[in-house]
Amino acid sequence: MTKPTMALADLAEKTPDADLLRQMIQFVAQRLMDMDVETLCGAGYDVKSAERANSRNGYRDRIWDTRAGSVDLKIPKLRQGSYFPPFLEPRRTAEKALAAVIQEAYVHGVSTRSVDDLVKALGMSGVSKSQVSRLCAEIDERVQAFLGRPIEGDWPYLWIDATYVKVREAGRIVSVAVVLLKRKNTDGVREVLGMAVGPSEAEPFWTNFLRSLSRRGLRGVKLVISDAHEGLKAAAAKVLKCTWQRCRVHFIRNALAHAGKGQRQVVLALINTVFAQDSAEAASAQWRQVSDQLRPKFPKLAKLMDDAEADVLAFMSFPKAHRLQIHSTNPLERLNAEIKRRTDVVGIFPNEPAITRLVGALLLEQNDEWQLQRRYMQLEGLQSLSDNQPARLSAVIT
Repeated sequence: MTKPTMALADLAEKTPDADLLRQMIQFVAQRLMDMDVETLCGAGYDVKSAERANSRNGYRDRIWDTRAGSVDLKIPKLRQGSYFPPFLEPRRTAEKALAAVIQEAYVHGVSTRSVDDLVKALGMSGVSKSQVSRLCAEIDERVQAFLGRPIEGDWPYLWIDATYVKVREAGRIVSVAVVLLKRKNTDGVREVLGMAVGPSEAEPFWTNFLRSLSRRGLRGVKLVISDAHEGLKAAAAKVLKCTWQRCRVHFIRNALAHAGKGQRQVVLALINTVFAQDSAEAASAQWRQVSDQLRPKFPKLAKLMDDAEADVLAFMSFPKAHRLQIHSTNPLERLNAEIKRRTDVVGIFPNEPAITRLVGALLLEQNDEWQLQRRYMQLEGLQSLSDNQPARLSAVIT
């Protein structure tokens, strides 16, 4: 007896026009999103209405994996607020990447008891190399396209930070640096620019990494914000020819290490008076006054302040509206914490491509989420930082 219904996947395989099903799904999904956005906006596309409460602001590409195959969608973006279709699953790419890394570790024989438990928790009693290859190829293609995409426009601010993960290399377990870079353009939009994996944070590594970004089109950089890495500082000056901002939060931690436990609150209050100033000149004068006050009792701390003045106060020369975001690497800390949470699940990566696969997928999805959020930085002052006047009108509200 013939079944009254047929599985969508079977139908896609049996019909000579398999693309027709995907086109139908794409049309219906696109129409559903258009109807949702019309409801949120209070009016249709390009329709003038007194009841309009919002308007569109372009599209965001997204691949939707269905039983009939992959469907290309264009998710509408709004000028105020955000929209995400309810039928899509957020963070699915990162979960696939995590599964791929665990599977690869399992196949290569480097799994521990915890990895075995994770494999079972994912419902995999046995994993073949062909299955791993297919899944890894799917993730790698998207991640590499994201990390290698062309860079357009002026990006005055770059935040750079690194975290360490363990990887198996030549029969040994070693720690490697995973470098993350976030950028801000002259429209106030933030994006993940890229990542790199290397044995250390020496100057040659930083130089090669920054040169690769320049080849992709990076330009207009005015300020690089990072921790106190001499190699990065030298590479930024050589390749980007820009100012370096030493993370204020990390500096204060280093400074307080030179004071006794009972004296740290007083020292912190004195240093914070510097950052309460309105101008670079006033901040510099207050910095020297504070260092002179601390010199008799804390000579090492005073020497540290003398050496770090220009680097810690570099952000004071930029627009006041941006100083809260550019004085430290705090904007990257939350992203770093999420990456550590996911990589700790794996423990020891089988190889460096596995690191790029998982971390790259996380960065890709974080970048997508930022596109749905409100503008991160005020436009006030950004136009003056652009090498090409006037600055571009914003196409994305984050």
